[in-house]
Amino acid sequence: MTTHLVTGAGSGIGAVLSRRLLARGDDVVALARDAGRARTIAEELPGATVLVGDLAQPGRLSWALSKQQLPQRIDSLVHVAGVVDLGDVGDLPPAIWEQQLAVNLIAPAELTRLLLPVLRVSQGHVVFVNSGAGLRASPGWSAYAASKHGLRALADALRAEEAQHGVRVTSVFPGRTATPMQQRVRQQEGQDYDAGEFITPDAVATTILTALDLPRDAHLTELTIRPGR
Repeated sequence: MTTHLVTGAGSGIGAVLSRRLLARGDDVVALARDAGRARTIAEELPGATVLVGDLAQPGRLSWALSKQQLPQRIDSLVHVAGVVDLGDVGDLPPAIWEQQLAVNLIAPAELTRLLLPVLRVSQGHVVFVNSGAGLRASPGWSAYAASKHGLRALADALRAEEAQHGVRVTSVFPGRTATPMQQRVRQQEGQDYDAGEFITPDAVATTILTALDLPRDAHLTELTIRPGR
């Protein structure tokens, strides 16, 4: 049985990916920020196992996971969760920077570190769902883009370090995707939200599955996805 640990499984890309993995008979372990959210995700994803760990507090992840039963095998760790708050550099207080760096960069690094021993045994796959902002920064996107540029650097270094253990690492860079996060972004931009203008979460999930399902003799390192219209 193939086991996947997915962050951000409660909505958007993570939820669609988790449902598709469960539908094909794979095991899904979802990470929720608190017990209440864990109950909701368990109801929405029948058959999934849910762990609790707050990505906004990466320094406490080790303690949180040590109190729970982790899977003995993990074939893939898929980092989907993220937060975004827009604002010009001249207006963003340290708390906004700290939150986005914690959730979008430091927590993925720490969660990966904690699970690497298991991933090495299974010669698993780490997937970082990044963003177009991880390739270029636009006005108002400095903090989010910095966290995503850092996430790309994390993936590149991890890929080189873990090749000797057979661990594969893929970065996925979706353009704007029709998710609840995108709705919040459009509100922050003062713009209307039209899901039809954006990539569907299912398309991004398909891309992630493509990377995960490749035979061992191939390794997709980076994938960029843009809206088709």
